Amino acid sequence: MTIVSTPSQAPGAPEVSRGALLEVGIAGPQDVAGVQEGGADRLVLATPGPEGGLSPTPQLVQSTCAATDLPVRVVLRLNDGFSTTGGELTRLVGLATDFLDSGAEGLVMGFLDRDLEIDTEVCAAVLERLPGVRWTFSRAIDQGLDARRSWRTVRTLPGVDAVRTAGSVRGLEHGLDALVARAAADPEIARLVLASGGLTPDQVPWLVRAGVRQVRVSTQVRPSGSWDKAYADAALVRSWRLLLDAEVEAARR
Repeated sequence: MTIVSTPSQAPGAPEVSRGALLEVGIAGPQDVAGVQEGGADRLVLATPGPEGGLSPTPQLVQSTCAATDLPVRVVLRLNDGFSTTGGELTRLVGLATDFLDSGAEGLVMGFLDRDLEIDTEVCAAVLERLPGVRWTFSRAIDQGLDARRSWRTVRTLPGVDAVRTAGSVRGLEHGLDALVARAAADPEIARLVLASGGLTPDQVPWLVRAGVRQVRVSTQVRPSGSWDKAYADAALVRSWRLLLDAEVEAARR
């Protein structure tokens, strides 16, 4: 596969000294020590649930942010799907404001309309109230009707600096080839991709060679492999940190 070179710090790119961003999903302040010690660049806080989880409480956001000096992004999502209603939108805007006031660095959100197109109206309604906020578009993009059209739309949204995607609604096991091809063909997409959705170590080299410089893990760094038991483990986080850095360095040669 072709290695695509990308600028070391394009506008809106993640500000990390290593040249690649390791994001770790967490459930609360109890995970912070292991994730921070292991070398993560950014945390994502959510109440565990389907496809990236649901919004936590503002109190949990506040206690988590107080426990770390790493940037924390918070999931903005109130139901198991990626659609929303007018009444829910009001709650979303209020929650987003509370999250940022509680110390969050940014948000993770993404919405689809009834036709499975990116719901730009909902995104705009949230962003209008939060000018300048940095945010990640969620894996809603993998549920869109047409991937090319979804990517064209997402790229126009203000403030988005990452897009969580597996290339398939069924995860990276099924979507890796499509995601790698899309990233290799378009450096701007490669810059935005935050590879997520069952990421395994053997997939990292392919993603990096395609220009991807952001990856996300969650249950992969928990000894139990699930949200039910144990906390994030520093040694497991470190193994992903070392792998990612080694592959980025190899791609530079």
